[in-house]
Amino acid sequence: MLDIFFRRPPQLWCDGVSRRDLLRVGTLAPLGLSLSQFLALQSVQADGGRARAQSVLLVYLGGGLSHHDSFDLKPEAPEEIRGKYKPIATAIPGIEVGELLSKTAQILDKLTLIRSGAHNNDHHETATNWVLSGRFGSPFGDHPALGAVVAHETGFSGKLPPYVAIPRNPSFTWELGKSAYLGGRFESFKAGDPGAEKFQVRDLTVSGSSASADTARRQTLLTALDDLSTRIKGNDQIDTYDEFQERAASMILSKEAQTAFDIDQEDPKLRDEYGRNTFGQSCLLARRLVERGVRFATVNYGGWDHHAKIFESLDKKLPEFDHGFATLMADMDARGLLATTLVVVLGEFGRTPKVNKDAGRDHWGPAASLLFAGAGVRRGHVIGATDKQGAAVIGRAVRPADVAFTILDSLGIDPRKQLRTPDGRPIEILDEGDLIPDLIG
Repeated sequence: MLDIFFRRPPQLWCDGVSRRDLLRVGTLAPLGLSLSQFLALQSVQADGGRARAQSVLLVYLGGGLSHHDSFDLKPEAPEEIRGKYKPIATAIPGIEVGELLSKTAQILDKLTLIRSGAHNNDHHETATNWVLSGRFGSPFGDHPALGAVVAHETGFSGKLPPYVAIPRNPSFTWELGKSAYLGGRFESFKAGDPGAEKFQVRDLTVSGSSASADTARRQTLLTALDDLSTRIKGNDQIDTYDEFQERAASMILSKEAQTAFDIDQEDPKLRDEYGRNTFGQSCLLARRLVERGVRFATVNYGGWDHHAKIFESLDKKLPEFDHGFATLMADMDARGLLATTLVVVLGEFGRTPKVNKDAGRDHWGPAASLLFAGAGVRRGHVIGATDKQGAAVIGRAVRPADVAFTILDSLGIDPRKQLRTPDGRPIEILDEGDLIPDLIG
């Protein structure tokens, strides 16, 4: 089924170019530029040469990864704290991680490991919106997620949406990490599950003998919607329809978009290396998308909320993460993508130091581990530490606003820039935070 969305009349970007003008650009070939090269140049030009990254790839571990059992083991702590996993050596001399992260251990010299992530909230929805936006608010998302801010600030170039969620945005009881006051047109494009059999992005593939007829029909429909929008402009409800999803409907006319999402074009052996599961294939699809110019890709890998039988769950989930993430990093590094892509791995919080009566660990905001790589991030580096029980950060904590500030700054977006709410009220993207110290080499 084709979702129909109305759009507002043409708007001008800050450089005076309208979205319609961008749609009229048929190819960059006469300029000798690929799409990704054009976007990288555009990003640098827009910021006076300050941007370090073209794209951001965020791996979000919804539910809260246990730092005790992954990247911040405490082997000398009592049994109820240290858990069951043994530490193993990594590619960073003197640094150890949990034994189920053997592949990630081998490529840790490509990353910076942060062991001092912290905040003071233990509620899933509230903490998730906080770490995804950099601003504290209610559980319902008062502030736009970073991907939505990036979409707002960079706009559309080519036929791919700037903000994509794979398979979709995080969700516990409702969808999280949305565009808030920026409006529906800056929501993420939901790619669906690339690990599913016969994966196909909705409304993106036209096949069979009816392909030409379907394409013509949909082009006519989109033209009709354009004409209709000029007659209903000014209608506030119509204005809030998701313009990004409307652009997604037009992607069926673009070979560029069809190719970007066509994961079957990848070598089957490489797909096997990533892992034939939702997380592995999501990482592979995210790599394809940032390689082709998507500015912000979120890989949503939930299921880390282990209040009971945590080790039974981690026995399955940690190897799956380890396999997919290590392959992603090696693949991106081999392709040179780490030079232009900032990779970030985080959840909404860590887990409690002590294993509870149900053999699980509960929510724990005061300590968590994060990973950064690419776009000028130091390689083979560790920032921060927790105490002997992994309960509290020693020294300076890395707060959600610091993470958000660093991500935006890497793209050349001013984290202190004032945006406007629908009623015209100015509001800063971030009201606190700074670059993570010692992260950029």
